[in-house]
Amino acid sequence: MAFDPELATQAYMATLKGAARAKSDAYFEGGYWLILWDFLVTVVANLIVLRLGWAAGLSRWARSKAGPALAALLFAVPYILLVTLITAPFTIYTEFVREHAYGLSNQSFGEWAGEAAIAVAINTVLAGLLWMGVHAVIRRWPRGWWAGGTVLTVLVAMATITLAPLYIEPLFNTYTPLPDGPVKTEVLKMARANGVPADNVYLVDASRQSDRISANVAGLFGTTRIALNDNLLKQDINEIKAVMAHELGHYVLNHVWKLLIVFTLLTAISFGIIGLAAPWLLARHGPGWGITGMADPAVLPVLVIIFAVPSLLSTPIGSSVIRVNEQEADMFGLNTARAPDGFARIAMKLSQYRKIEPGPWEEIIFFDHPSGHTRVSNAMRWKAEHLGEPDVR
Repeated sequence: MAFDPELATQAYMATLKGAARAKSDAYFEGGYWLILWDFLVTVVANLIVLRLGWAAGLSRWARSKAGPALAALLFAVPYILLVTLITAPFTIYTEFVREHAYGLSNQSFGEWAGEAAIAVAINTVLAGLLWMGVHAVIRRWPRGWWAGGTVLTVLVAMATITLAPLYIEPLFNTYTPLPDGPVKTEVLKMARANGVPADNVYLVDASRQSDRISANVAGLFGTTRIALNDNLLKQDINEIKAVMAHELGHYVLNHVWKLLIVFTLLTAISFGIIGLAAPWLLARHGPGWGITGMADPAVLPVLVIIFAVPSLLSTPIGSSVIRVNEQEADMFGLNTARAPDGFARIAMKLSQYRKIEPGPWEEIIFFDHPSGHTRVSNAMRWKAEHLGEPDVR
């Protein structure tokens, strides 16, 4: 009987059914609403800080302690911590309670809270330094600040990507060299064959946090590191190869740089919108909020509120760009690992928290990865074109 990729796809789809499929769909569909709720919580938290005069008070305190440059940083740190505290109930629900409700977390509340505190500290430092730079640009170039702000934001993003493998990610997990064996041999063989500059593979103890399968090829400017988590290491060798070939594809296809270009364009548009909307909003509400103008450090929550709007509206664009990159990495992975069934099995395992068969528009708007059905279908079509070749698994 001739191999039928559509029948093979449906056979895989049938392995996720009943309560398990309903649970997966419910978890992922709930995430659609969280996008909206995250926007609303962000706006409300910043309005609270403005309406109660906390932003103005922090600004007066910061300016009394330092000059304009350092005052922006002195304002940003307590402001960020204050907003973090206001939004804490929502964060606890989305990142801890909800994850446990769907059986997707292995952490106690103390363990989760400890890591969340580290993340808050890192984000506060990075955001505070960024605001200090952007605020300086606003003071010096009040009309064209959005261009300088875009450049600074992209530079901070690039620095974060570069430093993350060395200094940030090890704060949350332990990275150890993967012991010699078939997995390390196969991964490095694929890396060398595709020009990825790596001579080692690292193992991450991610099972402390969850049972999710993941891997990455992270870093820029010489900090590139190939890593896979211990949940992936428990899978079949062909499934591991399929995942690692996909991750290598992101590096070979320059997806980090492509995403940075898109990020730059979206940031420039968002800052341009802020540049137009902020003066109007300050003219109407600035006096009531105690904000003296764009050069006042207390304008930051106003900018955050405005920024939240284009960020929400551009969600389908960002998701689609990432999804296209993921699709390209999928095809690279299939051609490199030559393990279509291994790839399909992994796609099914990932579907424990990703809706497996969305509608076409649903996938376009909400999915930043191809759906499980799309991935399995692609793998089975690839398999149909390579049947009988000795190295296909």
